[in-house]
Amino acid sequence: MSDEAIIKRLKVIVKEHGGQLALAGAIGVDQGFISKVINQKQDISYYLIRKLCFQLKYSPEWLILGTGEKKIDKPESAKLITEIQMMRTEVDILHARMRAYEMEIKELRDHLQVDKKAG
Repeated sequence: MSDEAIIKRLKVIVKEHGGQLALAGAIGVDQGFISKVINQKQDISYYLIRKLCFQLKYSPEWLILGTGEKKIDKPESAKLITEIQMMRTEVDILHARMRAYEMEIKELRDHLQVDKKAG
């Protein structure tokens, strides 16, 4: 999932709704939040994606992947967003585990270097 591609589609949504302020009002968020996301000063959150999909009926497939219909009115969109959130959580857990392993490897390397110098 490319953030730049999602931002491009977010800009389309902003234009369709008459600007950032109007879109912010339509989905109940602060205009500054939308501005930060568009200007890449804040990561795209699934909170925003969820609001765009549930409240404005944009297809999560179109918004995230750029495929399929732009707007839908099907209950599967809720399931897809939930699945994406679960996968994102799993990825975050894997990244945390990877960082822990990297720190452990660094400690072992440092310990090995100390042992080499002492021996």
